[in-house]
Amino acid sequence: MGLFDSVASAVLGKVLGGNQGGMGAIAMDLINQNGGIGGLLAKFQGAGLADAAASWVGKGENLPVSGDQISSALGSGAIAEMAAKFGITPDILAGQIAQHLPDVIDKATPDGAVTAGSNDMLSSILGMLK
Repeated sequence: MGLFDSVASAVLGKVLGGNQGGMGAIAMDLINQNGGIGGLLAKFQGAGLADAAASWVGKGENLPVSGDQISSALGSGAIAEMAAKFGITPDILAGQIAQHLPDVIDKATPDGAVTAGSNDMLSSILGMLK
């Protein structure tokens, strides 16, 4: 298992205390529903979080986002639906996504740009966790 595999597995596993399969499936749904990493980042840009989203892809420090910003960017309905699958509150899930999404996007874009390979890399990692 490579470094990225280890990081992705640890990040996704931490969200649900080891339920990596469930998180992997939901993460894939979230990415696919938003048109891949580029589409997901576009949602954040459209929600006024362009600087934060750009920092996750870039090679510098990742800017933080809050759970409220996650809910606003992705839609509170989508967050509530995902939270129900986990049996947790939307606020907890939004907070966990806010904590881990910047690192996941950062690791999926090691060259500082979103490419077709970024989606493939993330899909491969999350596919192993299903």
